[in-house]
Amino acid sequence: MADDTIHAAGCVLWRRSPVDSALEICLVHRPKYDDWSHPKGKLKRGEGFLTGALREVEEETGYDAVPGAVLPTLHYLVDGRPKEVRYWAGEAAAGRFAPNDEVDRVLWLSPTAARHRLTQPRDRDLVDALLDALRPA
Repeated sequence: MADDTIHAAGCVLWRRSPVDSALEICLVHRPKYDDWSHPKGKLKRGEGFLTGALREVEEETGYDAVPGAVLPTLHYLVDGRPKEVRYWAGEAAAGRFAPNDEVDRVLWLSPTAARHRLTQPRDRDLVDALLDALRPA
């Protein structure tokens, strides 16, 4: 039997607030699903996970991301098919959000607010994983 796993990738996109340097996490709103999530998407044929993650962040948020630590991979079912989503910490670099077909809004939130705003409980663990990854050794 062929592997019918959906492969996707994304980042927990973060920055330091321009106001007070506090950590902020970017969440995207997808009107098709009316949900709040981390920027992510399906890989293109032959595309590597990290390349896909950075492409999806740029497409959905308008920001380039500087990849950091590998974060947990999520596994779940979508319409009965297994889905694997690999994540990285991604520090926001140059860019500016413009609404598009997939994403109509982004929010930059504190980790606590981001955890509460995320639609899927499985995405909340990624906030904690990011905080662990950014914590000084």
